[in-house]
Amino acid sequence: MSGTSPNIRGQVHQPLTIAVIGAGAFGRDFAVACAAAGFSVILEDVMPEKLRNAAAEFARIGREVTLVMTVEDAVRAADIVFDFVPDELESKLEIWSMIDRMAPPKTVMCTPSQALSITDLASCTYRPDRCVMVRGSLAGQGSVNLLSAKSISQTTLAIASTVLTTLGYNVQSHPDPDLPQLLKNMHATSL
Repeated sequence: MSGTSPNIRGQVHQPLTIAVIGAGAFGRDFAVACAAAGFSVILEDVMPEKLRNAAAEFARIGREVTLVMTVEDAVRAADIVFDFVPDELESKLEIWSMIDRMAPPKTVMCTPSQALSITDLASCTYRPDRCVMVRGSLAGQGSVNLLSAKSISQTTLAIASTVLTTLGYNVQSHPDPDLPQLLKNMHATSL
């Protein structure tokens, strides 16, 4: 099932395209792992030096990846987007707002975070049912938790799980365990 995505019935269809936002060490390593697993990868960073370093790494392992300098170019054809921006609310909201506006409606948005609530992030998008969070280390392999807000679609969970299990992670899906921090979510959860 390498490099493919399941449809709602779990059957495999078109090759999966993964956009990785941020070509720092973690984003670059994740993109390398995705390319090595057979996924089509688009790696974005606004810093040319980071993209040059990434290009050298991909050449070293004999894999091709598309390198771009804008979020719009990265997400245009993506099935799933992983962002590797700092794990703080303001940075995540800024990049998620851009991804949400520029990616096609089918695109799943995924972020690694140890501190934030996926309920908060998803509620700030037009696609809360297509937003997930990875909790656990994406450096190497091991177990990770795939967190979602209440409105998650099964297709979203299937696509994100497919990517992570293909990369060798043991994936456990859970609803968001964190208390929302945004005022509109705190009000909605108290009703």
